[in-house]
Amino acid sequence: MNRNPLLPLTETVHYILLALIEPGHGYAIMARVESMSDGAVRLAPGTLYGALETLVKQGLIVRVESADPRRKVYRITEAGFGALAQDADRMAHMLRVFEQIRGGAGS
Repeated sequence: MNRNPLLPLTETVHYILLALIEPGHGYAIMARVESMSDGAVRLAPGTLYGALETLVKQGLIVRVESADPRRKVYRITEAGFGALAQDADRMAHMLRVFEQIRGGAGS
């Protein structure tokens, strides 16, 4: 199996991709990330826009038309959703291994 060279995703990138399953602009993305992470991840504008630029270059998100020309709206691409799913599978596998080890540690 070929491993995606973009993996593992950082926590910030993971949340941004999740936030962009529904198209959104910068402020909406920051609010969604903070909400999804229960306040654990708060993005500064500079961090967010740098990450968005990188994700566009990597083809994981695209800019889409907006009713308000002052706002840049983005959404996740099929490649972005694939990377998100692969990273979720990777983390699920690590969690299963951890649970097996933890379950066996006390016996």
